[in-house]
Amino acid sequence: MSKTTAIRRLKVAVIAFDGITPFHLSVPCLVFGSKHASSDAAHFELQVCGEGVTPLRTTAGFDIVPAFSLKALNHADIVIMPSWHDDCRPAPETLLQALRKAHKRGARVVGLCLGAFPLAEAGLLDGQTATTHWASADILCQRHPKVSVDRDVLYVDGGNVVTSAGVAAGLDCCLHLLRQLSGAEIANRVARYMVIAPHRQGGQAQFIERPLPVNSSDDRFSQVLAWVNGHLADHHSIDALAERALMSRRNFTRHFRDATGISFKQWLLNQRVAHAQHLLESSEVSIEMVAQEAGFGSALSLRQHFRAALRTSPSAYRKLYRPAASG
Repeated sequence: MSKTTAIRRLKVAVIAFDGITPFHLSVPCLVFGSKHASSDAAHFELQVCGEGVTPLRTTAGFDIVPAFSLKALNHADIVIMPSWHDDCRPAPETLLQALRKAHKRGARVVGLCLGAFPLAEAGLLDGQTATTHWASADILCQRHPKVSVDRDVLYVDGGNVVTSAGVAAGLDCCLHLLRQLSGAEIANRVARYMVIAPHRQGGQAQFIERPLPVNSSDDRFSQVLAWVNGHLADHHSIDALAERALMSRRNFTRHFRDATGISFKQWLLNQRVAHAQHLLESSEVSIEMVAQEAGFGSALSLRQHFRAALRTSPSAYRKLYRPAASG
């Protein structure tokens, strides 16, 4: 007698509104509407719902006509607010009531980027930690003092309420949800199809108002960082890198913090952890070899830094992304 597993059929309601940016709307649609997203564990039915009178205008100069109204939230398992207006204006009461009702009956409610604002206005974030685009984090704090705003993370999973940082962080958040619902293999497949990393290292702090190279000195600086990324297994001193960039140690250190927001030591550690993640996800080389190639020197050092950064071990991380591989 064959054993069968029931497939979870989940309705995902994505809320569109007049003046929405098409990219924000496309993020959850790309992840949960992908032909690669459904599996033996879960099957997703995507429903784009219109808030207000349709057709809805977009910031790109074309209109959209959602196939569903906010009534679709009454039966959705996951409700996603993919963004909100740049001026963070108050949300209409009809939308707030629909969000409250969906949350009360047990739907998982997600606010991507500025989508955290309607969730906060509906009272769904009171007493919880949440995030939003770094440029609007202060506004969220001021308007909703009962919400603990974390400016440095890509997303916050509060269980039945989830929020993400700005723009592309919505992809990280949606892939995180897909990983929970369908497993790492499916999430990796969707990420690979979209040509993005299945899991990004770091938080949104690294994206806060950092200037791009604008002169020959900045260009040399960028070339040095690119060189370091290609030689992570080597030992690197600030003096040697400053000399390579034709800068003084003091100027190099100041320039580095202005450009990245962190120290060179922390940046190098982040790059090494990220490279170790890539090796664990994409190869079956030993943990010792991963440690050597990523610049940690020993498996013990890799395990210590990996756990501090990601709260898991290299072996456990590899099993998550490559279940058949051994550590």
